[in-house]
Amino acid sequence: MVTPPIDPRKTLGLRVKQLRAEFPLTQEELADRCGLFRTYMSRIESGLANPTLTVLHTLAKGLEVEIGVLLTLPEAKPAAKVRSARPVSRGRVSR
Repeated sequence: MVTPPIDPRKTLGLRVKQLRAEFPLTQEELADRCGLFRTYMSRIESGLANPTLTVLHTLAKGLEVEIGVLLTLPEAKPAAKVRSARPVSRGRVSR
């Protein structure tokens, strides 16, 4: 039986979700920390975006982890969604 190849974009997305749940941060809060659009953050987590090396470093800085932590394989799917007490933004978060 042949194992299907691992899609690095989906793996990164799962890892970002897992780290957000550990800290706990919403997509909006992480997008704000990284200076990214929330919709782009959503595409990264779903595996639809192909982030550049600069964005990978920005995500690691926003999560306050080393880039190697961000690039390790996720152990499991994140347990639950993280909810925020602040209103949800639609697009770029104000600073």
